[in-house]
Amino acid sequence: MSPEEKPAAAPRSLAEALRVRDDVSLAALLRSRPDLVTPVPTDLTQLATRAGTRASVVRALERLDRFALQTAEALAVAADPAPYGELLRLMAGDEADPAVAAALPRAVALLREQALLWGADDRLRLVRTARELLAPSPQHPSPTGLGPTVREATAGMSPGRIQEILTTVGLSSTHDSVSAVSALGELFTDRKRMAALLAALPGDSREVLDRLVWGPPYGQVTHDPAAHLRALLDRGLLLPTAPGTVVLPREVALHLRAGRAHRAPEPVPPPVEAAATHRPQVVDATAAGQALAALATVDELLKEWDEGGPTVLRAGGLSVRDLKRTAVALDVSEPVAAFWLELAYAAGLIASDGEADERYAATPAYDEWRELPTGERWARLAAAWLPATRTPGVVGGRDAKDRTLSALGPNLDRSAAPEVRHRVLALLAGLPEGASPGAESVLARLRWERPLRGPQRDRRAPGDDDLRSRLARWTLSEAELLGITGRGALAAPGRALIGAPEPSHPAPEPEGPGDKLPVHHHTPPVPVPAGPAERAAATAHAARLLAPLLPEPLDHVLLQADLTAVAPGPLERELADLLGVLADVESKGGATVYRFTPGSVRRALDAGQTAADLHAFLTRRSRTPVPQPLTYLIDDVARRHGRLRVGAASAYVRCDDDATLDEILADKRAAGLGLRRLAPTVLAAQADPAVLLEGLRAIGFAPAAESAAGDVVIARADSRRTPPRTAPEPVPDGPPAPDDTLLTAAIRAVRAGDLAATTPRKPGPGDGEDGAPGGELPRTGAAETLATMQAAVLTGEALWIGYVNAEGAASQRVIAPIRVEGGFVTAYDHTADEVRTYPLHRVTGVAELADDAR
Repeated sequence: MSPEEKPAAAPRSLAEALRVRDDVSLAALLRSRPDLVTPVPTDLTQLATRAGTRASVVRALERLDRFALQTAEALAVAADPAPYGELLRLMAGDEADPAVAAALPRAVALLREQALLWGADDRLRLVRTARELLAPSPQHPSPTGLGPTVREATAGMSPGRIQEILTTVGLSSTHDSVSAVSALGELFTDRKRMAALLAALPGDSREVLDRLVWGPPYGQVTHDPAAHLRALLDRGLLLPTAPGTVVLPREVALHLRAGRAHRAPEPVPPPVEAAATHRPQVVDATAAGQALAALATVDELLKEWDEGGPTVLRAGGLSVRDLKRTAVALDVSEPVAAFWLELAYAAGLIASDGEADERYAATPAYDEWRELPTGERWARLAAAWLPATRTPGVVGGRDAKDRTLSALGPNLDRSAAPEVRHRVLALLAGLPEGASPGAESVLARLRWERPLRGPQRDRRAPGDDDLRSRLARWTLSEAELLGITGRGALAAPGRALIGAPEPSHPAPEPEGPGDKLPVHHHTPPVPVPAGPAERAAATAHAARLLAPLLPEPLDHVLLQADLTAVAPGPLERELADLLGVLADVESKGGATVYRFTPGSVRRALDAGQTAADLHAFLTRRSRTPVPQPLTYLIDDVARRHGRLRVGAASAYVRCDDDATLDEILADKRAAGLGLRRLAPTVLAAQADPAVLLEGLRAIGFAPAAESAAGDVVIARADSRRTPPRTAPEPVPDGPPAPDDTLLTAAIRAVRAGDLAATTPRKPGPGDGEDGAPGGELPRTGAAETLATMQAAVLTGEALWIGYVNAEGAASQRVIAPIRVEGGFVTAYDHTADEVRTYPLHRVTGVAELADDAR
């Protein structure tokens, strides 16, 4: 009989259960639990051992959905092993809930795939570590609220007391405690006899049971219990576990619960319902407007820091004062300002300059980003936001050492953020086009998909969100700010960004803001674009979809007589840059209002513009005539600009008009500058040049900075840049998911190693009589190793060898020697599935394979 024809025996361990899996099933396990593949296990036994470690099991349990976790919790209080029928009764109860019965096979299959459960349906076994984590104990109550079994609760009880309980409930006494406990357990699991026993109890006794039935199952009693408590104790319906403490046995609780392990099984995820619907065109247009506003905000932030931003705190990050200043400059709240700061940082547009007086500034990547088309600029920001682990929502909170978390500072990474963001957007993608969900509907779905485990789930107060819920709320608001959603619904560019398929059905017409749309319970999973090429393609597609939604940049403004200019839409970059220097932004919105002031005109002159340049620029770029007051303002500031020259002596003021210098000396506001006349046209100052410039400008003059050669120093807005900086790398949530290439290689290596570890061989020293390996690598002398190798070359037989590589790592292999010469053996290595050459001095020993393994 060939191996394929042998009947499959029931697995006796998780390793044996993994051994009969096909490669597709093993790949699914390693993909869902990537910690098992790092490093690659040597064989399936090591894989099973790793899958049963506490850290790995905890991580796997935390990634189960609510119903799968409830199934695992039920298995932890079932018999070990448990038949499928018992599990079904624990989950569906005596009434056999059809929804639970229909969903249970999926949950069992998921637990099997995750290697948390093994065995056939008649012998289901939860991995021992999972059972220890989920089984009830006084220190760690079960999430089911169930207590210990009768056998466990009576372990320390005197035999006489057990016999007294038997007599009280009407059972015959037995000769030993084991049979007495078994008889009591059989009574508590007999529905008819148990109902009669409970019916004879007084009402107060039933109330006590009702309070304990759904947990916690422990209660306190005095040394002299009341009559209604004594009735329960005498019948074994409450059993003492410690002085003054009693517990409701598991069998009694299950009877009172009608056989259910959980008060409310949740076999079906809560649907994500649409709270409002809008036409897709409205959603896309709104999102495009938000995208433009996002670009303008980031651009404004970076321009504010063009000449150097705020200083970096000693511990890293931005001070609370600087965050407030940034929020005021952007005209947003502080949490929103923190979001824009972190977004620009994640996109690599700002960083610290690394100088002794460390400050934040724009990076060279900012200049490259500004040259991109508008759609690509937005896509670059959105693509940086989606996988970022830095979470601006926690800014202002406290870390583990009770230190304030600052924007751009350390300890802002939350590794779950990318997965939550993608899942929230995927749920939005599962809704009909133009439909926006309620936040609570999304949160309820996420809590079902990744529930809190154990006591944390019960201790959460209403409205007290866990981290994943807070991440989801931040995702909804940040996606709206960024223009990924519009009016709460996912826009077409946002759909492309996450790789969601285009909707194949028309969106229903909205009937009102409260219109509820039917939504399928199971939102199809949207795969995360895995490799850089896929992510780049998704980002480029999103940019292409956004481009036609954006208005064409305007090449003109409307000048008004009150020294303002109105930009009725987004401006071309060159126009926006020069206008931003020449005027101050007064108000933003659908139209931006700029105001011309003496200070703003002087700023343009400082940047190297002349009065003629400014007149020509305004005449060329305005759709309305240039107002006379604006012409006078420019000429007046230009006439006075540069008449005063400030240079470094420590500082001096030079002017060809000594009357102007007399005016400065006579002005009381200049007293703090420490000015004194050195010559008719030169004043010396005690202040440094920068302070002197600002002081004279505050008085009302328009001085220009002067270099050591006597030339006017032109102050350009883009003069401050950091050295080249890379964007911060996301902090992964555990080992990265293996790609298909790694999975294929890992499975091949595990299979080969398992072949070497399990291939039968002839008995040797330290082996059992059946030829099974004794647990160590084979050990033979050099002469015996060489002779066995040479004989195997002649016979063509395979050998089992122990081998130590150059790094000192020992392994076992199955090889078929082809040639032995010069101290090397060339053989076909069944473990690696290729021909290899091994130095004989690194072979620790050889053993012949058993006859039935050849």
